[in-house]
Amino acid sequence: MANRLKACWLGITLSTLLAAQGRGSADAPKAPTDLKPGSITYEEIRYPYPVQYMPLTLYGQDVRMAYMDVPAAGTANGRTVMLFHGMNFGGFYFAGLIEVLRNQGFRVVVPDQIGFGRSSKPIIPYNFHDMALNSRKLLQTLGVNKITIVGHSMGGMLTARFAASFPDITERAVIYNPIGLKDPRYERPWTSADDAYKRTMSQTNDQRWQGFYANIRRYFPTPGAWKPEYEQYVRILYAPTLSSDWPRLAMVRSIYQQILYLDPVDYDWPKIKMRTLVIGGDKDTPDFPERAKHIAETIPNAELVLLPNLGHVPHLEAPEVFYPALLKFLNSDARAQDR
Repeated sequence: MANRLKACWLGITLSTLLAAQGRGSADAPKAPTDLKPGSITYEEIRYPYPVQYMPLTLYGQDVRMAYMDVPAAGTANGRTVMLFHGMNFGGFYFAGLIEVLRNQGFRVVVPDQIGFGRSSKPIIPYNFHDMALNSRKLLQTLGVNKITIVGHSMGGMLTARFAASFPDITERAVIYNPIGLKDPRYERPWTSADDAYKRTMSQTNDQRWQGFYANIRRYFPTPGAWKPEYEQYVRILYAPTLSSDWPRLAMVRSIYQQILYLDPVDYDWPKIKMRTLVIGGDKDTPDFPERAKHIAETIPNAELVLLPNLGHVPHLEAPEVFYPALLKFLNSDARAQDR
């Protein structure tokens, strides 16, 4: 059971597809017919603030990293927060959180990691070292010398790597409903990117839709938590599969879904020295409360907040619960920092 639960976060895998099909048509309906092909760089997806781009060269390829740089509303408090998105999202789903933070006086920087959202989709090795370094380069470009990191899901793993790698500039870290709760390499078999790609490309439209649908629906496990508007995130994932560029994105996804296996971060946790908040919905997965407690106990200066009866994305499911808990941590013993 534990292995199956870990595998469910890997995107369009065979186990996810079978789970979706097993739920029946009521829970996993057929693919909609009203969707137009979507860009693999999410050009048609509305972002809450203007998107800018930073050029990079990765593995000999010229790429660009998309980001939002949102100033504080009103009186700035002199501090900057960087938000790291999850594997099935981009910076667009942080709209509400950005507003809350900027209204508290924070400058908010929200990158789309390379391979995600509006950033380039190169076929390269994907790992948290590169993601952390790219994010560090973005901060240098923007002149930010001190940062608080808030990372959700896969972004929680990236937060651990960034905080452990760049302690000199990280003043605080928030690991929010992270995946990668333990090193999986000796608990489940390896799947090559080529095999994953072949399975993905052999799926029908209905199967792809059902796989994405099952993933997003799983983020809201509490009875009654699912809302019709959450289907927009399924549609965002599905629309690029109708594009002529889908084979490229399918390969990119097949590669970066290996990060959990190839680049575990549980060895980073003891190296995180700054104040850290481990926070998440206690219904995320059956073992999440236990594993989140372990993370908080492993990080030397961490505290744990479990949000009752919430799933994987509390800032969407119950912002009135998530935001106060986050702001309490960010504002406690707060002092202005040089940007």
